[in-house]
Amino acid sequence: MGEYSHISHTFLPVYDENSELLILGSFPSVKSREQGFYYGHPQNRFWKVLAAVCHCEVPRTIEEKKSMLHDYHIAIWDVIDCCDIIGSSDSSIKNVVPADIAGVLQKTKITRIFANGKTAGNLYKKFCEESTGIKATVLPSTSPANAAVSLEKLIQIWKEELQCQ
Repeated sequence: MGEYSHISHTFLPVYDENSELLILGSFPSVKSREQGFYYGHPQNRFWKVLAAVCHCEVPRTIEEKKSMLHDYHIAIWDVIDCCDIIGSSDSSIKNVVPADIAGVLQKTKITRIFANGKTAGNLYKKFCEESTGIKATVLPSTSPANAAVSLEKLIQIWKEELQCQ
């Protein structure tokens, strides 16, 4: 399977003072770490799903992705600041140091938090929920590892839950 590496998150959360909802992943994949931005694996459906939810074009560049997030008052980050991990395997994560989610909430209008997948939801509940006082709604993961859920089904579920304007 590979060896553990101690990895620190290398890119910042995306938010501004007008952010109203936060979508949390667990920790960036190898591809995302290589690109220096969220959901960088070409098979990850996050950007397709979010564009469908927001009724806009799928962003391609990092700047287009940031712009879309700001336009729809969406913040994104990961629950983990650093951890030991094998490759991109969420199931291998150990020795977690959580991100300062509560610190970001103080600078925004965020009142709703969503976890992109069960691992992010479980990690948030374990490490962050008490400090934020907000329960996270767990959404089905957009990861290519979650192939059991079709793109159409992901879009339907995410639309119902996020209710973006």
